[in-house]
Amino acid sequence: MTYLQTKYDPFTTVGFDRIFDRITAMQENTVKANSYPPYNITKESDTTYIVELAVAGFTEESLDIEVKDGQLTIEGKAPDASDEKEYLHRGIAARAFSRKFTLAETVVVRDASLENGMLRILLENVIPEEQKPKKISIGKTLEDTKELLTE
Repeated sequence: MTYLQTKYDPFTTVGFDRIFDRITAMQENTVKANSYPPYNITKESDTTYIVELAVAGFTEESLDIEVKDGQLTIEGKAPDASDEKEYLHRGIAARAFSRKFTLAETVVVRDASLENGMLRILLENVIPEEQKPKKISIGKTLEDTKELLTE
């Protein structure tokens, strides 16, 4: 069994992208063989992300998506193995899986779709108004600042 170990430096990123760096770091620190099913995480805008998993052979009924305590869990139940075919080569995996992603408190799952063997999960970073960046104007005197505070 081979383990992939990498050092994670939490100070190498700034802002929301740090969340996905943590996800990647956690995935890299797991057993290397745990790469099924393959996945992508793409940034669609400043606040939306898409997690894509290649789940060929799985149906909507055999997939389960759950968010609990800030953790997104995607599970796939193995397709019925009752086919009596004789395979000369079987390269398409048909095994059960469980893939977990840790989400920030502000990230919510908006939607999920399954098309052409790709499971797409839309995530949105809903930043509360008090946490959004604000432009601070600089007053000439303290009185200017007091006027701004009373408005």
